[in-house]
Amino acid sequence: MKPPAIVSFEEWQAAHEKVLAKEKEATRARDALAAERRRQPAVQIDKDYVFEGPDGKVRLLDLFDGRRQLVLYHFMFAPGVEGWPSAGCPGCSMFVDNLGDLTHLRARDTSFALVSLAPLASINAYKKRMGWKEPWYSSAGSDFNKDFGVSTDQGETFGLSVFLRDGDKVLRTYFTTGRGVEALGPVWTFLDLTPLGRQETWEDSPAGYPQTAPYEWWRRHDEY
Repeated sequence: MKPPAIVSFEEWQAAHEKVLAKEKEATRARDALAAERRRQPAVQIDKDYVFEGPDGKVRLLDLFDGRRQLVLYHFMFAPGVEGWPSAGCPGCSMFVDNLGDLTHLRARDTSFALVSLAPLASINAYKKRMGWKEPWYSSAGSDFNKDFGVSTDQGETFGLSVFLRDGDKVLRTYFTTGRGVEALGPVWTFLDLTPLGRQETWEDSPAGYPQTAPYEWWRRHDEY
């Protein structure tokens, strides 16, 4: 590969300021999008979903843990997913590795939870292997994954839902998947700041830069 051109500090600063101006425009656009998202209408969840958790059976309302908001990650851990039945999806595992101390979310009246189709025993075993502490529940035996669009005829997929609690009413306000989830993880964000980027074939990089097929380099953190 041919490395970036080497220039004087003044030339670098001028080029950097052009990029920084575009970054500020993108930041303002994200702020405007977040404002629109806060005004998006919600759908009430009336179905009585039952999950299996560390303390037994719980309902969707219980996953809020008394807080007003809930961020829920639909983790791919089910038949047909790579690693089944002993391990969850490598990409979902990377996402969970990116999570920080949930205390900061909880300080803003917001809970976080993982939900998978796998039985609780499998979830607990994999959670122990990965060293994770996040609340994780099994939706086995319920229609939750199907109703929320992450279990389809094509197989299991992933996503992130946001809920708001209004008394005992549960409202779903937001959902994202694909690269919308990637944007929430610092591994991908950090790599986007580097000269080599994510080093995946879809990226627009200078000729000769290292690139491999998307996702193929992703591993569980104890498998690199």
